[in-house]
Order: sequence, then structure tokens, then C-alpha cells
Amino acid sequence: MSNIPVVLVLPYPAQGHVNPLMILSQKLVKNGCKVVFVNTEFDHKRVVSSFGEQQHSRKHEEESVMKLVSVPDGLGADDDRNDFGKLCDALQNSMPKELEKLIHNMHLKGENKISFIVADLFMAWALDVGKKFGMKGAIVGPASATTFALMCSIPSLIHDGTLDSDGVRLTTKETIQISSSMAEMNIGDLFWLNIGDIINGKKIFQYLIYCCQSLNLTEWWLCNTTDELEPGALSFVPKILPIGPLLRSYDTKSGTTKAIGQYWEEDLSCISWLDEQHHGTVLYVAFGSITLFDQNQFNELALGLVLTKRPFLWVIREDNKMEYPTEFKGHKGKIVSWAPQQKVLSHPAIACFVSHCGWNSTMEGLSNGVPFLCWPYFAEQIQNGRYICDELKVGLGFDKDKNGIVSCKEVKLKVEQLLNDENMKSRSLELKEKVMNNIVKGGASLEKLHRFVKWIKE
Repeated sequence: MSNIPVVLVLPYPAQGHVNPLMILSQKLVKNGCKVVFVNTEFDHKRVVSSFGEQQHSRKHEEESVMKLVSVPDGLGADDDRNDFGKLCDALQNSMPKELEKLIHNMHLKGENKISFIVADLFMAWALDVGKKFGMKGAIVGPASATTFALMCSIPSLIHDGTLDSDGVRLTTKETIQISSSMAEMNIGDLFWLNIGDIINGKKIFQYLIYCCQSLNLTEWWLCNTTDELEPGALSFVPKILPIGPLLRSYDTKSGTTKAIGQYWEEDLSCISWLDEQHHGTVLYVAFGSITLFDQNQFNELALGLVLTKRPFLWVIREDNKMEYPTEFKGHKGKIVSWAPQQKVLSHPAIACFVSHCGWNSTMEGLSNGVPFLCWPYFAEQIQNGRYICDELKVGLGFDKDKNGIVSCKEVKLKVEQLLNDENMKSRSLELKEKVMNNIVKGGASLEKLHRFVKWIKE
């Protein structure tokens, strides 16, 4: 047992980051490693509470190969963790010391002698902490390779005068092209400029620079993507190794199909409901863990789903405070607070995915050959949506009216347009085959993952 490598895994504290790093952790465990998975205290409580009874029945089995631990994030109990500028400030100022203390205490107790750190790209500073203990490390980009490449380009964008030191545009140009192998980007789409107000964006940008300073402490830059999906970004930064798609393995040993790492408990009743629907008829509508609508937009979406006259599965989180419009007749649909998304997207009843275009959702949709209706909310989702529509050509976007609202008629129009496009469905299925070939035996992503595990064990 003493020869089994112990890997500390540290995600950025957000559901879209915890998920892929948890999936990677499970793959490391499957390949003979032990994992210490470090959430913030706030996220740790959410993850553990979502287990329900599963946590108690599997506690000893899990802790033998994967230990879930936590450290403070530096914020108070009543602080808003969706204020990302404030969160990034707290992470930078307090969490490195807390992580160092955690590792020191674990080593003192002799429980797990950590030999390796796998850090989220947006927690790359953890490699400096690991260096103090003589640990090897790796970075994982939970977002696209395009986002990874953009982050690597921050110093040059400042140097050439495209951005100032706060990440704000200096140039009068509307687009930039960070590499000839990549499509042009709208400067207004840069992800740190689309997370709250300009002050928030500046704080986040400073945090990104802080993380960038640690990137070259490792030769291992892993990313949840594939060669076929992002050839331009991967050729521009050849150091990035695609190990995607990182898809969740649902555990069936203990008689449950619940997933580890979720903030909310999944409602599995939607699967039996999908079983009752005709193949290729259901609209799956899910906007991730952060997206919020105002009442007007919520009304238009609800009424738009009714106008389609199609069955729909709509994920509305428990923290949603919207009221359904009086005209809403949702009898053709099913509404759940959280869904086992990968299972849903693989179901033959699904016709399309109305998505916020978070990268995990994007990879899951692409891996199941499901075409997209793109409704990005913030950050890199805007760039992801453009990529799905303009480069991969497996989705359509929604147009907003003069008041910035996607109308119910627009919802109906785009659903009909997408589902009547046989070429779109065909392209989605072709892309699915290419993506999934990466994780079968001998597949490119799987081979890279095995090479990484071999290096950890050296």
C-alpha cells in the first residue's frame, strides 16, 4: 500500500470545475492512485450533503481510495460565492496558506504522504505550495483549450497593447486573433469581461495573472478536450494535452446511480419519464449551476417551450425564485431541480439541448451527438456558444429583441429550425463518433491519460 501514489486534487470552487476534476480523480483511482480531493469548506458541505444515504453506506470504501477534505476559502459565512471578484481575492489572499497547513498536518499525522498535486488551471498557484513540499504537479484546464490558450496569451496581449494591465481593451479593433490557427475572437467576448461589472472583471483578471505565474512549474498541462474539437488551439499551444471527453462514471455497485461531486441531489425520476417519450422528441433545457433569469425572460422561455408543442425536460434549480406565467401550461413537460445530465443526454428520447454552453455541458452534448440551441450566460460560455455554432456547426444561437429578451416566438422558431435541419443532426453524430473514439482502448486521449498516470507512478 505504501507504494501507491497519493495525489492531491484541487478544483476551483464552482460546480463546473469540481465536476471534471472529480471525474479525473475517479480515473486516477481506477488506475491505481489514491486521491485527496480538496474542496473549500463551503463546497465540501454541499457535495457531502448531496450524497444523501449514499455517503454513510460507502464512507469506508471511498475513504480508502479517495478522501474528501476541505479548507477555508477566506470568505465569511454570509458572503456571496457567486461574486467571483470577491471570491478570487479571498482565494489568493488566504487559501495558499490554508492548503499548506492542510498538507503539513496530513503529513504529520502520517495518514497520506502526498506526492503529487493536480491543480485546476484557475488554482495554478497550488503548484507553488506543492513545490515547498518537493511535490510534482500538473495543471488541468476544465474549460476549453481555447480558454487555456487565451489565458496563456494574457502577457503577450498586455505587451502588444491589446489590453491594459487590468484586462480592459486598449485597441479600437473589435476582434483579435491570438494565433493564425485559431478563429478571430470578439474582444467583448473575453471571459473576464463578462463576469459582473468592470471592477469585478479587473479583480478576476489580476487573479488570472497570479495563476499564470505558476503555469511553468509543470510540463503537464491537461485539458478536457480532444484533437478533433480544437485543433487550432492545440497546435498553437502544443504543451496542452487533450484527455477528454471527461465523462462521469455512474457507480452501480452500491445500487445507486448517483454521482459524486454534485452540489445538488440528482432527480432520477426524469429518466423513467424519458423512457415514456418517443425517440428524438424531447427538448432538454438546462442552464448549469449559476445562470439566473429575470422574470420577463423566464416567462418568455416558459411560454416558448409551450409554443413548440413538444415534450421538454427543464432543469430549474432550487434557488430559482421565478414564478411561472399564468398562461404556462407545462403538461407536456417535466421539471426537475437537478438532473443526471450525462444520462439524460445519452437517452434516445432527446432531440436537442437548450444550453448555457458551459464547457462540461458542451462536452457532454458533443459526446452524445445532440445538437445545441445556444443560450450562453456569462464568462467563456459566450465564446463556447460561438464555437459550437460557427466552427463546429452543430448548433444555433438565439436572437434577442430590442429589449435584450429572447422572445417565446424566437424560442419556437429556433427549435423548429434546428430540428428540421437533417445536416445539423448528421454533423452532430459524426462529431460524436470522432470525440468518443478518443476514450476507447487505444484512443488518443486515453493513451495520454495512461502516459500521465505512468509518470505519476515513476
